[in-house]
Amino acid sequence: MVKTMLAIAICEDEEYILEKLCKKTEKYIKKKHLNANVRTFLSGEELLKENIAFDIVLLDLKLPGMNGMEVAKQLTHNSRIIFITSYGEYALAAFDVNAVHYLLKPVTEERLSLALDRAFERLEQRNDNVFALVKAGKTQIIPIQDILYCEVFNHQVCIHTTQNTYDYSGTLDMLEKELDECFFRCHRSFLVNMSSVVGQEKGMVMLSNGDRILLSRRKQSEFMERLLKFLKKEVIV
Repeated sequence: MVKTMLAIAICEDEEYILEKLCKKTEKYIKKKHLNANVRTFLSGEELLKENIAFDIVLLDLKLPGMNGMEVAKQLTHNSRIIFITSYGEYALAAFDVNAVHYLLKPVTEERLSLALDRAFERLEQRNDNVFALVKAGKTQIIPIQDILYCEVFNHQVCIHTTQNTYDYSGTLDMLEKELDECFFRCHRSFLVNMSSVVGQEKGMVMLSNGDRILLSRRKQSEFMERLLKFLKKEVIV
């Protein structure tokens, strides 16, 4: 469940836009009967200086000093980030920092509400959507959203996450059945979380942590279809 008091941050350097976003967000909170606190910031430096683990961050990409992408990379990975900007060409890059949404200005109440709905859904799933790895009598709980990709080598499955790598004896076929539809078998030896993909080129899938994994030729067309479908679902324009 989502914790009792939610912390929401809005970071936008233009004061009149910041004020409008704050009012619309507070209206959403009141309408949904949520217990949440909204804080506003005019720069990324101000936001980071607070050193608060915000649940949701509405973040402008174009900011004075540090830009929104740089700020997002320093926020806790548990923050649900909604980018707000005038520049649509950065939509794919937003997923480099696991942003959940991307809104184009001007932001209407309807589109902001949809983005916040999805962000809150992600918060609800944060503690429920996990994978339990049992090895040598010990159980390791891995949040599925933290998994970047999985690979198999010499009958050892390696699960690469944003924080660590876990390995165990098994098959990728069995693991694939336990994960959700966000994962795609891009190669016989690799299973990738589509939310960690930032691009593909020359038979390789590029991931948000800088790693590159193999993309088989016969899977390229299906991979691009899945990527476009994923982006269409996540980006609100």
